[in-house]
Amino acid sequence: MKRKLVFATNNVHKLEEVREVVKDSFDILSLKDIGCTEDIAETGTTLEENALIKIHYVKEKYGYDCFGDDTGLEVDALNGAPGVYSARYAGDGHDAGANMEKLLKELQGVTNRSARFRSVIALILDGKEYLFEGEIKGRIIESKKGTAGFGYDPIFMPEGYDKTFAELGNDIKNNVSHRALAVKALCSFLEKY
Repeated sequence: MKRKLVFATNNVHKLEEVREVVKDSFDILSLKDIGCTEDIAETGTTLEENALIKIHYVKEKYGYDCFGDDTGLEVDALNGAPGVYSARYAGDGHDAGANMEKLLKELQGVTNRSARFRSVIALILDGKEYLFEGEIKGRIIESKKGTAGFGYDPIFMPEGYDKTFAELGNDIKNNVSHRALAVKALCSFLEKY
């Protein structure tokens, strides 16, 4: 019987992306599947803290083993910002368009546009916690390109590619992205567990 784990997210895009990477390794239940409709507050100051907050919330309130992630875009010229505040960079509305506009405005005239995406996944399984991380380096381009993906994908060009995540499409992104790398590490761990 395949293992079932709850993914502590309300983000439909993340859920689809992670299910695509996991394929048949294990079954993923969403927060909606377990009847959790509340938005879990991300009050941590690091990606690790936010991922841990999510899994503890689900375990304590619903009793499920689960995993949760937090992801940040870290821009060198902005001393790592937006980082842990990536989803709320332009305000609490989680507005990807406004977040990108703010970032592009702050980088106007800046030549060093190097950045990295980092994802941290926290897992609680049989009473123990584990952390997995994925990172991809790249740069912020000067204007949006592409329509696939979500978040900052239209302005992030990963190293080794001449297209943004939004132009590369999900097949390539789900193979090389920060989240894909963290999820693959999680899957590898679960296969050996």
